[in-house]
Amino acid sequence: MNTTVKATVRPSRPRIDLTDRKALQAHDPAAPEVVEEARRIKETVLLDFGIADSAVASWLYSKCHYQIPTTAIPTAAVAATGDGTCMLLYNPDFFVALGPEGVKFILYHEARHLIQRHLYVEKELRSDPIFTVATEVTINHVVLTRLGRTGLPVHRDADMTDSSEQVGIDPRTIHGMYVSDLQEQGLEPLAYREFVDTDMSVYAELRRMTNPPIPPVLCIHMGEDCDGEGVPLDDETVGRLGADVLAEVMRQARNGNTFAREELLEMADRTEGGGDRLRRLWGSLGLAALRGETPATRKVEWWKRWLIDTLASKLRDGERLVYPKKLGAVMLSLGMEPMLSRRGRERVKVVLIAIDTSGSMPDEVVQWLTTLVGQTDGVETHWLSFDGTVMPFVPGQPVLGGGGTSFQNVVDYAEGRYAIDGELFDTRFDAAIMVTDGYAPIVKPRDPDRWIWLITEGGDDWPERQLPPMACHRISHHT
Repeated sequence: MNTTVKATVRPSRPRIDLTDRKALQAHDPAAPEVVEEARRIKETVLLDFGIADSAVASWLYSKCHYQIPTTAIPTAAVAATGDGTCMLLYNPDFFVALGPEGVKFILYHEARHLIQRHLYVEKELRSDPIFTVATEVTINHVVLTRLGRTGLPVHRDADMTDSSEQVGIDPRTIHGMYVSDLQEQGLEPLAYREFVDTDMSVYAELRRMTNPPIPPVLCIHMGEDCDGEGVPLDDETVGRLGADVLAEVMRQARNGNTFAREELLEMADRTEGGGDRLRRLWGSLGLAALRGETPATRKVEWWKRWLIDTLASKLRDGERLVYPKKLGAVMLSLGMEPMLSRRGRERVKVVLIAIDTSGSMPDEVVQWLTTLVGQTDGVETHWLSFDGTVMPFVPGQPVLGGGGTSFQNVVDYAEGRYAIDGELFDTRFDAAIMVTDGYAPIVKPRDPDRWIWLITEGGDDWPERQLPPMACHRISHHT
């Protein structure tokens, strides 16, 4: 840490549009050396998240395509706007005053805050200040525990010495207030560990208090200097961001990432008692399989649900092609396969499905793909089989593989450069699904975001290691 870089105490901030990226950067900028030091601290912390500290935080910030140093906010926050944009906003003076360990706490807190908002959508809860305090208590308890800390971060003064000002709500302080309150009523309080056991346990216990604690600033990113408005959090954008992050972390957990598995299980356990919606949400993500459980009512394998969500995101224009969550939950509870449905008028979507015939391909995988696209209204499907060459493929008919495997031929066909029976493919496709073991020379499609790779057991998942990564998931050979 460069101890010659000092934070600056700034006057109160004028109102500014927190969705205007140019205005955010131009607003009373911090000294260049402070901005650079704050950026270095941020990048170091985000790298630590990816290595071991938090798969959730790592994935969330990877989806914040704009990370803006600005003095328009007093601390740091993730902003989610109505156009689908996610931004990490951070005050450079604040980051330098906290140092790396303090910044790690703040960014981890913010990541969990966004996921909590995705998990708990009930307006009655969100509008209850006691629930807000309960959320802050549980988030900070988790962050302190997972980072191995004993106390909240503190600001450092201009001479870089620690001040006594802590950042955020101290869960043990709140617990102490709760214990005193209940004892004055002649009631038996819970010990700290039982108190912070789940999000709802904290909420329920705080509601037993005669005078629940309602601090004037309930969260580090909703301070008084933001004119009481806080940072924009569009519900739809937060929902998409939260769902994407949890899906990616679940994929990592299923692929053997111990840190991702532990974090997901801890997060799910903390939502115990949060209602049927949360149970369905975790069930649809495949939590039971992660725990080694097999519910009798659930027949949909995780890779299938992942493909449904991923394919929907590739085909969506606005919000017209969707996964019907309420209907999907009913279908899952009945043991039925989910499907995609359409909302509004829109052109037909084109999907290419290419099956690698150079190795063994389980019939049930092809059958399930046939059912999925067959039940999706407004989708035109082109089936291909490939080894060293590319051939038309009709589901249900046997195909025999030849020699070698070439992904490039499939890419060339999809992009209109490879002819089959003298004809080029001249249709704009919206998504291409490759079902393969992954063993062939690497390819770089023109639009990697349109490609989805399903890798069979024992295969090579190289597509997700490319820059930019392509959607990729391992599939099982049994239903």
